[in-house]
Amino acid sequence: MTTFSLVVVTAGTSDPSSTRLLADRTASRATTIAAGRGSSVTVTVVDLRQLATEITTAMISGLTGPKLRAAIAALAEADGVVASTPVYKAGASGLFTSFFQVLDNDLLIAKPVVLAATAGTARHALVVDDQLRSLFAYLRTVPVPTALFASTEDWNDPALNKRIDRAALELVVLMESGFAAAIRDESWHNYQHEFGSAGGAELTIDLDSDLMKLATGGSAH
Repeated sequence: MTTFSLVVVTAGTSDPSSTRLLADRTASRATTIAAGRGSSVTVTVVDLRQLATEITTAMISGLTGPKLRAAIAALAEADGVVASTPVYKAGASGLFTSFFQVLDNDLLIAKPVVLAATAGTARHALVVDDQLRSLFAYLRTVPVPTALFASTEDWNDPALNKRIDRAALELVVLMESGFAAAIRDESWHNYQHEFGSAGGAELTIDLDSDLMKLATGGSAH
């Protein structure tokens, strides 16, 4: 039996949180669907409320705290991601966007992602497709076709469960395809990487060359 690693990233700030609930429902459906197809899913939750201070520190100084490092490590090993944010003032949560902005640009290449958002009114329904898809396109992920959005009135609407089912199935099928692993194994060199991205594993830079010594303030001789 194949086991997939699914990471849920949630930026909900209340407890209980509708943002977390939407993400958990999606992860639960993905787990059930995968089981019905002969696979299993392990779920890791990254609650951004607990990382707020470390995310701010990383943005200001570039220093990464232990909780943030653990979240990054989980995402590096993930076969799929569910990313869920509340909507504030017609935009995604600043905590949510800040977290993904401090990640290495190469961390999520080709990984399938379910994009989800919650708000108090349906007027914010386009935030997922208008804002989140552009962010995750920049990170070179593969968002599933079905976007998830839940306003206050949606929670008792059977249509929400149908959308969750669609998104969860799309996620499972993409994880089963092995697309992300194939891209990393066979086409990694075709991407423009930043120095040190993905732990530097994809780079063959000679740090002992005269040029690199000069670049780091040393002497070529």
